[in-house]
Amino acid sequence: MDSLADIASLLNSTFRISTPLVFAAMAGLFAERSGVIDFGLEGKMLAAAFVAAVGAYFFGSPWIGLLLAILACVSLSMLHGFASVTHKGDQVVSCVAINILMIGLTTALAAAWFGQAGLTPTLTSEQRFLEITLPFADALQNVPIIGLVYSDIISGHYIFVYIAYLSVPIVFWIVFKTSFGLRLRAVGENPSAVDTAGINVFSMRYKALMVNGVLIAFAGAHLSTAVNANFFREMSAGRGYLALAALIFGKWHPKTALIACLLFGFTDALQIRLQGVELPMIGTIPVQLIQAIPYILTVVLLAGFVGKAIAPNAIGQPYIKER
Repeated sequence: MDSLADIASLLNSTFRISTPLVFAAMAGLFAERSGVIDFGLEGKMLAAAFVAAVGAYFFGSPWIGLLLAILACVSLSMLHGFASVTHKGDQVVSCVAINILMIGLTTALAAAWFGQAGLTPTLTSEQRFLEITLPFADALQNVPIIGLVYSDIISGHYIFVYIAYLSVPIVFWIVFKTSFGLRLRAVGENPSAVDTAGINVFSMRYKALMVNGVLIAFAGAHLSTAVNANFFREMSAGRGYLALAALIFGKWHPKTALIACLLFGFTDALQIRLQGVELPMIGTIPVQLIQAIPYILTVVLLAGFVGKAIAPNAIGQPYIKER
């Protein structure tokens, strides 16, 4: 029974840890399907985490913090669009600038406003999102199998966890089953043909970046107002890059990107439990090596097991309208 409880705990942690990756991967999917490179996910996630924590602290509501995080991330996405879509600048340089700017700015503002080195004040229970116990979870706790799955794995998560996994089929439907999604994919594949058909390429890319900003804001807010009760320096810890790797591993498709996010989340949850464990004839594995497991897995998967991941044809290419 203890082993089942351990498995349930591991799966519970996997879903929770994968949540910001899922949001970020779905955000990146919208941007890159429209032809705009976005590995500025890391910087935007960091900005959202900071703004959400500060907003929740000053206004006393995590919902206001989330709203402010959305505004901040949409603004950053529009800045990226202004540089790379309107002015046709290098998209990679724009992403790097956003990442560097947010790493420095969030730390500097936290120090200036709160007198702490990259930290914001700890949020109270009224200022943060709390875990949700689903209906009948307590009553079913002792029911074999069903109680374990429902009460210990499905129930007890933050609201962001449920929104993240609900977003995947919604994103799939929007991108592959609606006229907006058809235009979005067409803009990323052949913008000249789309323009000839009377569709505004620039408008579509800005709309995609707007959705991108909203989704990545949820990832950052999840980190600082749910899982943690404050913001700390570089708390995104490379999750934006992992999400981008999951998107590439999933070949820019929401369902396979979700599988990649869960795989990365599982290895992260597993490495937490492996710390301090002694193996026969080996001894205790260094903590640094265990913590590197998710990143090692990323390199291994992308280097040898993804196969040929074909990106949208027009990705990274600024569109110049013919006159």
